[in-house]
Amino acid sequence: MRKGTKRKAPSRKDGAAKSKPEEAENEASKATVEENNKEEVVEKSQSAAAAAEEEESSKVEQTEENNKSEPSTKLAEEENEEKEKEEQSTKPVEEKKKGKEKVEPSKAVKRRGKRARITKQEDEPEYFEEKRNLEDLWKQVFPVGTEWEQLDLVYQYKWSFQNLEDAFEEGGELHGKKVYLFGCTEPQFVSFQGQQKLVVIPVVVAVVSPFPPSDKIGITSVQRESEEILPMKQMKMDWIPYIPFANRDSQVERLKSQIFILACTQRRAGLKHLKIDRVKKFEYCLPYFYQPLREDEFENKTDVDILFPDTEPPIVCEFDWELDELEEFTDKFIEEDQLPADKKDAFKEFVKEKVREAKKANREAREARRKAIEEMSDETKAAFESMKFYKFYPVTTPDSPDVSSVKAPFINRYYGKAHNVL
Repeated sequence: MRKGTKRKAPSRKDGAAKSKPEEAENEASKATVEENNKEEVVEKSQSAAAAAEEEESSKVEQTEENNKSEPSTKLAEEENEEKEKEEQSTKPVEEKKKGKEKVEPSKAVKRRGKRARITKQEDEPEYFEEKRNLEDLWKQVFPVGTEWEQLDLVYQYKWSFQNLEDAFEEGGELHGKKVYLFGCTEPQFVSFQGQQKLVVIPVVVAVVSPFPPSDKIGITSVQRESEEILPMKQMKMDWIPYIPFANRDSQVERLKSQIFILACTQRRAGLKHLKIDRVKKFEYCLPYFYQPLREDEFENKTDVDILFPDTEPPIVCEFDWELDELEEFTDKFIEEDQLPADKKDAFKEFVKEKVREAKKANREAREARRKAIEEMSDETKAAFESMKFYKFYPVTTPDSPDVSSVKAPFINRYYGKAHNVL
């Protein structure tokens, strides 16, 4: 048998033999990978070259800028050297001047500049009508004798007392005078906006006097059997100084006020804690005044108010002891079925008692007036003789009723009539 070399059989570990087409594909893929790697290398080399060029150009530009700035820095250094030489040359002279003159601290210390504030855009300014100096004078005066329920009716209109304010101006009736003011109300039917209305009209009475006209209040009405004269303070009333708008920031004690008003400290909120009779007293109040130099018309009064309570309803009337005959006066009420016949004597006795009280009051009033005149000083007499009363009504405005047709000089039973009505 012929000897020769044996071929080695392919093992399973080496795998199956590859075909020629598969080898061709592998070689093609290897070639593409090598080409891609070559392209990446070329791109990296190109980007590196570009970065190097940029770096060199930036260095060149920086050197050019430095070369340009060198002359300016040299000039600045030369200027600083010249300033230092000048300061050294002037230093001895300045030291001599400092010895003679002191440097002011305000000039030596440099103030820091204020920071600019960022201001918001302001809105358009609002304009308010400036208040007149005595604009609220009439409102500060308490309306004496006005029912509490009617106080709101007093202020429902925009009343104007410009005439009262003008009276205190130069040339006015009250200018430069000491004046005491009190208020009252007069319900009247007047026309407003084409309609007749019952309007509660506020009225201000001004008393020109060097001293308060009175410190008392009269309490009287048809419903009350007798008249009372009480101190003002018992009804929480008093004369207080009025402060005009221009002086309201000043202390009251330092002001030499010429205007005094009658004020009341009783508040409506506190009425619910009072008895009904006490509340009604405020509504029956009248500012009291006694003029000793003038014969009081009530001193010679011959009629009395009668309120007989023993009938239903009570008999309310007036009896004049000089004009009326008591017997006929009584029979008239019996005929009208207002007075039972069995109460005739009681009614007559009641009237006689009222007449005796009235005559006694007249005698006492005359005696008191005579005594007051005897004890009065000449200065007080002169003051009473020069005392004048002014009655102010609201002026006509579009916002308030026209009251010019209902003006009257009568004030009350104590003050009588005003010297002037405005």
